[in-house]
Amino acid sequence: MDFKDLIKQLGDRVIKLKDQVNTEEATKNAFIMPFIRELGYDVFNPLEVTPELVADIGLKQGEKIDYAIMENGQPIILIECKHHAMPLNVQNASQLFRYFHTTKAKFSILTNGIEYRFYTDLVEPNKMDEKPFFTFNITDIKDNQIEELKKFHKAYYNFDNIVNTASELKYTNELRILLTSEFNNPGADFVKHFARQVYPSVITAKVLELFTNLTKKSIQQNINDLITDRLKTALTKEDEVIKEQDAVLAATDQLKTEDTKVVTTEEELEAFMLVKAILRQKISTTRISHRDAQSYFAILLDNNNRKTICRLYLDGAKKCVGTFDEQKKEVKNNIATLDDIFKFADILLKTVENYDKVKELV
Repeated sequence: MDFKDLIKQLGDRVIKLKDQVNTEEATKNAFIMPFIRELGYDVFNPLEVTPELVADIGLKQGEKIDYAIMENGQPIILIECKHHAMPLNVQNASQLFRYFHTTKAKFSILTNGIEYRFYTDLVEPNKMDEKPFFTFNITDIKDNQIEELKKFHKAYYNFDNIVNTASELKYTNELRILLTSEFNNPGADFVKHFARQVYPSVITAKVLELFTNLTKKSIQQNINDLITDRLKTALTKEDEVIKEQDAVLAATDQLKTEDTKVVTTEEELEAFMLVKAILRQKISTTRISHRDAQSYFAILLDNNNRKTICRLYLDGAKKCVGTFDEQKKEVKNNIATLDDIFKFADILLKTVENYDKVKELV
C-alpha cells in the first residue's frame, strides 16, 4: 500500500473512531501516533520519536512537548497535541512558540488528530511564525496535500527542499483564504477594482452597493460555468471510454458470431493430416497446427498466422489449395481430390524452409 492509500486509510479510521475517543491521551494513541508511524517513524523507538521531550525555558523548568521527531539525537519536528474536539488556534499553540527557539527543530506541528498545522520560521529566524505554512484535515485531505505531506516522510525528508516550498505554500494558502472570503462577501476595495474597469463614472455609495451584488453574482456564475465545463469534459471523456468499450464488445461479439458459423469438416481434417505427412520429413509434426475460418482452412507453422504454410478451400464446388511464394504471395491451385495436395509437396516444404531461415537470421 502506498503513502497516499495509508493516509486516506488513516483519515477513514479517524472518521470511524472519533466519537469513541474522549480524551487527549486517547487522541494521541488512536490518531496522532498512527499518523507519525505513517510518516515512516518508529513511534516505539525513542531515538526516532521521543514522547514528552523536556524543553527548559528560562524560569520554566521541566516543561514537555508531546512528541519530538528525532534525527541524529536532535529534534527536527516538534508536535503539540490537543483533544480532537478542541479547535486549533494561536492560544493553544503557545507551548510550541516557547519551545521552538529552545531546540534545533525547524518545524513544528499543532494538531488535534484531525486538523494538522505545520509551522516554521519564515518571518523571523528561530522564532516560530504565527501563521502555519501548511494545513490539512486528514478526514478530507486532497491529493496535492498528500504530495506536500510526503516531503515530511522519513524516506524523503529534506530540510532545504521543504523550506524552499514552505513560503510558497504559506502565501498560496493565505491567498486562497482571502479569495474565498472575497468571493463570498466582496469587500469595497475588491468591488471597486472591477467596477472602475466597467463603469464609466464616479463610484458612489449607491453604485458600489449595486456592483457589490453584481460582482458576487458574476463570481458565482463564473464558478458554476467552470464546474459545468469540467463536468462536460469529464462526461465527454466518459462517453469516449464507453464508446471504446462498446466497440471492443461489438468486435468480440462479432468474432464469437463468426466462430459459431465456422464448422471444421472431416474433409478439412483429412487434408490437414496429409499436409502433416508431407512436412514430417523436414519438421516435427508438433509445429504444425490449423485454424479454421469461414472462407478457408489455414495450416500454420508454430501456430503463427504470419507463418501460413497453405490454405485449403474445400467448401465450394471447386476445391483448391493456396500455396505461398517467397514474397508470401498466395497462389491458388485447383485440385480434383485431396490426394492432389501431394503435387505441391515441394512448395510446402520450401515454404517451411523459408520461414525457418528467417527465424535463424533473427
